[in-house]
Amino acid sequence: MIIIKNRSDIGAGTRGADMGIDAMEIAAINTDNNFFHKYPFIDVKTHNDSIYDKVKTTSAKRIKSVVEQCERVSDSVQEVLLKNEFPLVLSGDHSSALGTISGIKAFNPNKRLGIVWIDAHADMHSPYTSPSGNVHGMPLAAALQEDNIEMKINELDKESISQWNKLKEIGTPDAKILPEDLIYFGVRDTEKPEDFLIKKQQIKNYSVSEIRYRGFQTCTSEAIEKLAHCDAIYITFDVDSLDCDFVSYGTGTPVPFGFSPDEAKQIIKAFLKTGKIICAEFVEVNPLLDTKGNKMAEAAFDILYSCFTSDLMITK
Repeated sequence: MIIIKNRSDIGAGTRGADMGIDAMEIAAINTDNNFFHKYPFIDVKTHNDSIYDKVKTTSAKRIKSVVEQCERVSDSVQEVLLKNEFPLVLSGDHSSALGTISGIKAFNPNKRLGIVWIDAHADMHSPYTSPSGNVHGMPLAAALQEDNIEMKINELDKESISQWNKLKEIGTPDAKILPEDLIYFGVRDTEKPEDFLIKKQQIKNYSVSEIRYRGFQTCTSEAIEKLAHCDAIYITFDVDSLDCDFVSYGTGTPVPFGFSPDEAKQIIKAFLKTGKIICAEFVEVNPLLDTKGNKMAEAAFDILYSCFTSDLMITK
């Protein structure tokens, strides 16, 4: 395993997620855990200074810098996979997922990739539909190459269109994933354009209430069967999938009624047992927003350590 550290938060609407990796490392140090000393790592160069640049478009803020950052993440993921190692990606904001997915797909262009998206948000906006213009809400639309023009609310300038197209084509010129190969866990805060696309593409979302009612084993087994045709699976874990009232508000867009840390572990471990997990990513820890000290980073590290230091880490 090689850890990829991507301390970038330029795709978010709130600053501070760039410090999330350091906060997780502090959480490890405070429990005398040497996890971060056991594995080699790559520090991805960041473009965080772009936060001082004037926003040229409100529909896709700092998208040129996000494109450059995702290209760097994509290259790092490919580098690790070429070494036949497991890339564990730790990122600031969730726009990085487009870079990670692109790197996996560039490494395996002819293989079918499944996505397990554990998050409170669908991240399915495009610049044409986003009410905020924050690119961390767009990685899946980019991976699917879905503009969702039917739900268009924004007019884009030529430069924004050009950069959006570049973002969609990182790694490979075609769509990285198919809608039927994407499964949501815990998504509960969406806007109408995303709801339209999820319904149109028939993307499955296992809500917190459904999983608790039907049972974690039932739902994860069903989801694994849905992705049985995929050659490899990527897991991305956004900490806002956790219940902010129970755990912490230490993330940019906290949402109540989410998972507990133990429930998140159950989901991730169920997929690790398949032996198909090619890459995993943890995102959106923001210690500047944490009202409980370093609680969110502690919870995230506990989940990470529990899942990625076990016998289940026999992948590929």
